[in-house]
Amino acid sequence: MPMCSFTLRRVSIRSGGALLALALAAGCGRPVGDRAGRDYLLYVGTNVTSEKENTLFIYRVSAATGAFSRVSAQWAGSKPTYLAMGAKRNFLYAVSETQAFRGAASGGVSSFAVDQHTGALTLLNQQPSGGSYPCYISLDRAGKAALVANYGSGTVSLLPVAADGQLGPPVSDQHTGSGPHPNQAGPHAHCLLPDPANAFAFGVNLGTDQVVGYRLGAAAGQLTRQPQPAFVARPGAGPRHLVFHPDGRRAYLVNELNSTVTALLYDAAGGQFREAQTVSTLPAGYAGPNSCADVHVAPDGRFLYVSNRGRNSIAVFGIEDHTGRLSPVQDVDTQGQTPRNFTLAPSGRLLLVANQNSNNVVSYRVDPQSGLLTPTGQSTTVPSPMFLGLVEDFRR
Repeated sequence: MPMCSFTLRRVSIRSGGALLALALAAGCGRPVGDRAGRDYLLYVGTNVTSEKENTLFIYRVSAATGAFSRVSAQWAGSKPTYLAMGAKRNFLYAVSETQAFRGAASGGVSSFAVDQHTGALTLLNQQPSGGSYPCYISLDRAGKAALVANYGSGTVSLLPVAADGQLGPPVSDQHTGSGPHPNQAGPHAHCLLPDPANAFAFGVNLGTDQVVGYRLGAAAGQLTRQPQPAFVARPGAGPRHLVFHPDGRRAYLVNELNSTVTALLYDAAGGQFREAQTVSTLPAGYAGPNSCADVHVAPDGRFLYVSNRGRNSIAVFGIEDHTGRLSPVQDVDTQGQTPRNFTLAPSGRLLLVANQNSNNVVSYRVDPQSGLLTPTGQSTTVPSPMFLGLVEDFRR
């Protein structure tokens, strides 16, 4: 079989048929699914506000076809809009993106045990999130702490994780400041995650255009703020999510308010970032409303993906090997409204998108050579999907 060659270039694809024709013309043949891997379990967090109804949905996703089949649905707190699963897949953590929790002016964080036979969840305990409207949660690399960003109050919090998966009370830090955009009247923490070495944690603040660095003492339950910001974005950019490249030397910051993504060089010793490049996430000529939401790097580090809300697309970029700079490759329709969150399969061969305002989750094949996305034709209906957590099907 001849080698598949493809020159990276930006293409705007608004239908699956056009993309398939492009892939065939490139000499790659029909894109295939993740045939070599196991199927997946998908945990879908939602914006459903209820103390009684199902708020979290679990699906099996076919690695070969991208098809969805519901496994179960259950309550996982009110508005569980962001989730994090432990490395051993035995515990899952969910924020409740609310303004009040058990009578306090705070959102909540819930800890669940994961049934290894069914994937279902059993509530272990709950804690306040240390601020209002928590919108992001991650775990430190050792699984000793849950890291939470509270959008409404502009605080970030560390919650200790015990050996049995239960959460301790939050230790919080208040961000301050504002920016020139109307959505930047005050601080809005939107992300808190550890670096690859688990030495620092970084709080991304949309309201102040800053990435705030912390010395991470997960075992001791400590967040020690660095004296200077780890990175300052362009005024009005509204940084939202940060993701590290697999090599640990680079990172990418998606900016919600000006629809850009910034390639960063990371100084692991000092916990600081330096800008290498900032590019638009929108195709040339697009003048409609838009705000960016999520960003992910392919597992092999060759491509970057960003979701556009308003444009309702996934922007695909090639990553230059030595510099980390970005080259636009593709802009593909998400087949729905407001793609708040998306995820890549661990193999990198499937991509799933959660369209919040059209209540659907859709799947795409990923060409490993070109990075191009092709709709699988598979989707499922979920009420107000906000987060997609995809893991290999571990059920025994």
